[in-house]
Amino acid sequence: MADAPSLVTLPEGWRLDARDSVGSTNDEARALAAAGAPHGTIVWARRQEAGRGRRGRSWFSREGNLTCSAILRPQVPFSRAGELTFVVGVAVADAVASFGLEPKLKWPNDVQIAGDKLAGILLEAAVAPDRSVDWIVAGVGLNVAHHPQLADYAATSLHAAGAKDATVEAVLQRLAAGLDRHLAEWRAEGFDATRAAWLGRAVGLGARITVRLETETLVGVFEHIDPTGALILRTDTGRHSITAGDVFFGRG
Repeated sequence: MADAPSLVTLPEGWRLDARDSVGSTNDEARALAAAGAPHGTIVWARRQEAGRGRRGRSWFSREGNLTCSAILRPQVPFSRAGELTFVVGVAVADAVASFGLEPKLKWPNDVQIAGDKLAGILLEAAVAPDRSVDWIVAGVGLNVAHHPQLADYAATSLHAAGAKDATVEAVLQRLAAGLDRHLAEWRAEGFDATRAAWLGRAVGLGARITVRLETETLVGVFEHIDPTGALILRTDTGRHSITAGDVFFGRG
């Protein structure tokens, strides 16, 4: 991909590690982070042969879509690492919106267009001996030209949603700019600003949803996300703070 980096302008202090093909950009970025790669390093691959999402699920990674992983070194306590999922989500949504579309954010880490999944986010982190974040790898898979036909959920792409002129390079450039901007805002203002921006695009807020947990399924009203990023669900038996689960609308 020798000419590809010249097509992408990154914010000051960011660098691009462009590959033709990898197993997983997150795996490549994790190895680089462990070896000391600096904050703002983005691993980008035209093809990803072994992409994965949350809970080890496979991720569709056809050439023509964006597959990248950014190395972040936020220098915060490890207890705040989960906030970065929302920072990255808002940055992805901004990049999508710049093509004239109206993205929505589905808790905790999906980006949708008109109810169809457009992008997924996977964060993996390492803790330092002092219990701060050593590094975070933020993986983003975004359907630009193609999207899968799956039985368990509906998917879309930028091209299918109407942004037919969008290119992988343009999406990557706008995503990097959004990451730089929203990380700076998060550092300066804390999670409140990020949380407000995320809630402004949240899908299902105030509606009845189903949340499938490891050992049970809950049905209730999606009230908000709290200052830690947990989903607050009001059910007939009270409020529940949910830190991990799969969300479905209505009664699933």
